[in-house]
Amino acid sequence: MQIEELDADGLARDIDGFAALLHACVHGGGNVGFILPFSLDDARAFWRNKIAPGLSSGTRRLLAAREGGHVVGTVQLSFDTMPNQRHRADVSKMMVHPEARRKGIGRRLMVELERIAREERRTLLTLDTRQEIGGEPLYRSLGYQVVGVIPRYARAPDSDRLDGTVVMFKELIAN
Repeated sequence: MQIEELDADGLARDIDGFAALLHACVHGGGNVGFILPFSLDDARAFWRNKIAPGLSSGTRRLLAAREGGHVVGTVQLSFDTMPNQRHRADVSKMMVHPEARRKGIGRRLMVELERIAREERRTLLTLDTRQEIGGEPLYRSLGYQVVGVIPRYARAPDSDRLDGTVVMFKELIAN
């Protein structure tokens, strides 16, 4: 498995791979902001319209995990903060393909993301994850702390159920 960082051009070259990953995660019950029905065209539009502009402007970094040339995981780091928050960044859209889970891919993506955050002199990372079903155990094992839970935060991708989200943070120590 290989971890790489992609710019907007790299994303454009593999838009179908990223769309397939997002599509599989949403259809596998991943609560990453989308609800069913959700098509591959919807997934491509997300990457093109929501993520590529931030990559082009430098306010977002995108990591991909590949196995056999296929995108099997991804995570993003957003630096789009107000002037008084230039010390922090937001972690978002951590996804591992349902067929590639439990292989350490998420952990490796997060370790690399934290390396980039330190390189960018960001000392505080924040994120949120679906309560009970999300990545909370992984994030806790990496040293993230829980701020609290917001109940009924987002609709589940496959039903009308409203799930809570766990808000977490990690202070980075310079290496």
